[in-house]
Amino acid sequence: MRNQARLGFYLLLTPLLLWLILLIVIPHIDMALLSLRERVGVGKYATSMANYGTFFGEPLYMWTFLRTAMMSVLATLITLIIAFPVSYYIAKMARGRTQSALFLLCLVPFWVSELVRTFGWMILLRETGLFSTLLQWAGLVDGPVEMLYNDAAMMVGLVYTSMLFMVVPLVTTLESLDDAVIEAGYDLGGSGFSVLREIVIPHAMPGIVSGSIVVFMLSLGNYLTPTMLGGKDSLWFTELIYSQFIVRFNWELGAAFGFMLLILSSVIVWGTLRLTGQTLEKTMG
Repeated sequence: MRNQARLGFYLLLTPLLLWLILLIVIPHIDMALLSLRERVGVGKYATSMANYGTFFGEPLYMWTFLRTAMMSVLATLITLIIAFPVSYYIAKMARGRTQSALFLLCLVPFWVSELVRTFGWMILLRETGLFSTLLQWAGLVDGPVEMLYNDAAMMVGLVYTSMLFMVVPLVTTLESLDDAVIEAGYDLGGSGFSVLREIVIPHAMPGIVSGSIVVFMLSLGNYLTPTMLGGKDSLWFTELIYSQFIVRFNWELGAAFGFMLLILSSVIVWGTLRLTGQTLEKTMG
């Protein structure tokens, strides 16, 4: 009986292991090896750190790298600020069908692809779009206003495409908070801010950290939104990776860029966990 249970466990585990090995482990190993190749002639390569030297030696690459990280952190903070009150209302104040309807409204935009959602924002923010037309109708501007192809439009797209991934872990975490604990905080003389600071936020910290990690990773690796809403001057690091792989056919340098992005995201996630005192087991649990 025990052998059958063990066999069943291995059979259930096999698809997961195949997915991890074939689609994550092997490609990353291959990318790491590719990033260490230096083209020294036609069809000739040598093993070196030259591609990483190119990255650190070019100010444009370094600036784009740091800018992408800072903008991704900013997008994560804005998403958290917007998502937290929404999640709190859904989890602790809404009841019954209202709660289900509000959660469904957060889910509806994700029934269509990211491309369609991004095109929707382009339609709203262009010169002849809804926002520009309303501003002209209200007399606030004299002519059409172009709201596309800047950092603000790109930030709107990043926050919009990531909102659900912040709301879901927050709602799940806040629902586990007993209402009696919040009431006890008020009964002991606490104000709304002190209850939020001392009770709600510490309890929701695993959801905050897990949501922030997911949103940050999605923003950092996003290619479509910065390209379409930020325009050609958006300077997003994934665009440099795409350019090296697809436009210049320099797969070695593109692989080095990709590995640097992986290292950056890992360091920032590790720093966030250390700063908040959380662990991966607690956060993902």
